Amino acid sequence: MSEETTPLGGIRVIDFTQVMLGPCATQMLGDFGADVIKIERPGSGDLSRNFFGEPSEEAMNNAVFASLNRNKRSVEIDTKSEEGRQQVLDLVRTADVVVDNFRAGVMDRLGFGYDALSQINPRIICASGTGYGPTGPYAHKGGQDVLAQAMSGVMEKTQDPSIPKSIYPTTLCDYSAGMHLVQGILAALLMRDKTGRGQKVGVSLFDSMIAMQMQEAAQWSKHRDVLNWAAMPLTGVFDATDGAIVIVGAFKANPLRDICTALELDDMSPDYPTLEMQRANKSLLQKRFSDRIATNTSAYWLERLEAQDLLCAPVRSLGEALDDEQTKINGMLCPIDHPLLGEMTLVGSPIHLSDAPMQVHRLPPRLGEHTQEVLEGLAARLRTEAAE
Repeated sequence: MSEETTPLGGIRVIDFTQVMLGPCATQMLGDFGADVIKIERPGSGDLSRNFFGEPSEEAMNNAVFASLNRNKRSVEIDTKSEEGRQQVLDLVRTADVVVDNFRAGVMDRLGFGYDALSQINPRIICASGTGYGPTGPYAHKGGQDVLAQAMSGVMEKTQDPSIPKSIYPTTLCDYSAGMHLVQGILAALLMRDKTGRGQKVGVSLFDSMIAMQMQEAAQWSKHRDVLNWAAMPLTGVFDATDGAIVIVGAFKANPLRDICTALELDDMSPDYPTLEMQRANKSLLQKRFSDRIATNTSAYWLERLEAQDLLCAPVRSLGEALDDEQTKINGMLCPIDHPLLGEMTLVGSPIHLSDAPMQVHRLPPRLGEHTQEVLEGLAARLRTEAAE
């Protein structure tokens, strides 16, 4: 893979990230050609290497770590030692981007904040993902996906008041903030082409979750009205005889009439013609839908609902989604042969470029796998620059 054939070829990223927010961002940069050098603590590395019991070589290269760290080179550096600190600073001289997802202020305390690094490389872009932002009352609190769900208002909403509040089971905040971090880095790289200088890029879990609720926030700010898409009166999850289906009763002139037609019910739309009346009678409407759908298979009802051009789908497991032909056609399966874990499948990139598809050019690295390679290459480069 050459620099000329990838969007980010020639861009070097010094990656201090761990767990998910930062690693999913730097992995995407690596997927499109950036040289991502992952700085890891000697002996332990990224926290994701230690999710599964007693440390062992196989455990430290587990599937969770592998899912977030392809297309990277791992370098073990003790950043608290003088030698390690100098190695990082020398790498920064050759780099374009430094990425971290530590608590606010940690990179400054290590001596690797933007003010310090821009003195030795004015073109450097320092990108940070935090829990709550670099300043303010929560700046130095530990940030984590579940906490951001709770603090941002996301966790407070449920489909129905009778449903207990719960943790969203997928890392919604980490991934969203990670993708915002990628966007910020790319924007800063474009800006650098115009100005010749780098800058700081900041995202937070908290901000990403507030941003995700842009529609709800506008409705609340203007009307003090809680907009909850999951609680709409004609939307719900219903059990058929062989599994569950979901119906979104919206975006049509008279969705209640069409749902009644599909479910072979008498038309209830004359009795509940407005959204306000449907909201007031949600329990009754949902009970009628639920009782009817329970009498037949999911395939039967989905065919009838789709015939009325209603939005509907089966509720499936992740395994079923991964086995779906659409997943394969979209290139979302990325098989690799890992030297320790054997054959496994990673999730590919959701971004599809017609002239520069995502490629796996490096397997998820073993801890410190590229230390010698990177540091020897760095020393040779510095010698060349000194000679010039």
